[in-house]
Amino acid sequence: MKILITGANGMVAKATAKYCESIGDEVVAATRQELDIADKDAVLDRLRRENFDAVINCAAFTDVDGSETNVEKCYAANSVGVENLALGAKEIDCAYVTISTDYVFDGANSGFYTQRDAPNPQSVYGQAKLDGEIRARNAYARSMIVRSGWIYGYGGTNFLSVMHNLLAEGKSIKAIFDSFGTPTFANDLAKRLRELAELDLPCIFHVTNAGEGASYAGFAEKVCELKGFDKNLLEYASADSLKRPAPRPKSSKLACLFSERLGLKPLPHWENALAEFLEGKRERG
Repeated sequence: MKILITGANGMVAKATAKYCESIGDEVVAATRQELDIADKDAVLDRLRRENFDAVINCAAFTDVDGSETNVEKCYAANSVGVENLALGAKEIDCAYVTISTDYVFDGANSGFYTQRDAPNPQSVYGQAKLDGEIRARNAYARSMIVRSGWIYGYGGTNFLSVMHNLLAEGKSIKAIFDSFGTPTFANDLAKRLRELAELDLPCIFHVTNAGEGASYAGFAEKVCELKGFDKNLLEYASADSLKRPAPRPKSSKLACLFSERLGLKPLPHWENALAEFLEGKRERG
């Protein structure tokens, strides 16, 4: 397949490009500087000039707290840009996969959120991502929406991606004990994104690693267990004590109703995926 991957400097985009290239795809990975998805004319022009079989949108404004004050910037990337790519994909009649978030849910459900649950985002970031979902499906019925969350991986700068480095340096970290999600290794997400591009079935998919999920504290404890770090470096804290600008769901664990029925195998258990990430095997190839 010839695939356009947007947001090429991002963690998920890099993992996706690497995986697609490894199976023989022709990959065009575009950074924001090379293709600003919020620029409709630029998007349509780029897609018209090249005959893509699929577009995988990994571009996003992921600063959850910053989105509360940078509303326009957040919506440009997470909503308007998602729609622009859908319009472009429709024009050239190709598969379209775009990534959304577990933050479209309010967190009141302590179990797993499935596609049967109604979104109710509490933050600007979550609202913009949900708006992007709606715009994409309205613009192009062939759109595939992938909700994921707690994503970590090589080259990532978020907390889950770097906590092992901080602990290795003997630095203490705050481990939130009352927020829960389903950790997702970017390399596993990347493979599923490619599978969905080939499946080309319009749907909302929930994509995470298998298992019952974890709290941030539970994730940190598993990192310590796997790497032999001192658990005394973990400072347990409540989510409210951090006083972050953006509200976050207390629990945003995801489960998919459709994947296995469509022949898509569950992703590896999150603990096994974490072990693989920490060993760094797939980073080296």
